[in-house]
Amino acid sequence: MRPDPIDVQAWWRERRVPDGEFVVYGDGGLVVMDLSFDGGGVPRWRPVLRASRWEPVEWLDVDAVLARDAHEGHRVLAGEASHGSIGWVALTRGDDTLEWAAISQWSNPFAHVALDAVTVTAISTSGHVWAFPRGAPQHVIVREAGVVG
Repeated sequence: MRPDPIDVQAWWRERRVPDGEFVVYGDGGLVVMDLSFDGGGVPRWRPVLRASRWEPVEWLDVDAVLARDAHEGHRVLAGEASHGSIGWVALTRGDDTLEWAAISQWSNPFAHVALDAVTVTAISTSGHVWAFPRGAPQHVIVREAGVVG
């Protein structure tokens, strides 16, 4: 069943997110993502399914914050979850209300993050730059650090 929006916010206040390749929204929506790697080892993270009713099988604690930034009343936090290869990025309002969180089991932790008016940019410990459009994080573009475009 789809949790009520208040439940997603309560989970977030406990710093818990569903375990998997997901973007979870503060209103309770969820996008299932597929992670694959190109021939050069750069990950591609693509949306597979948008769910309006869902129930997590397992939870991850995302209380290990390795990076943070703020811009015009919003904050972005990033870090690592319970297992070393799992990375997460979350966009919140200044009052800690979750806008969205992106969770990837194989991204590696995110150690650097920057927020501007249109993009959340996170750099994983494996050196990949993840550029999340603020309004549509499921359309993330991943590239190697130092590669433009």
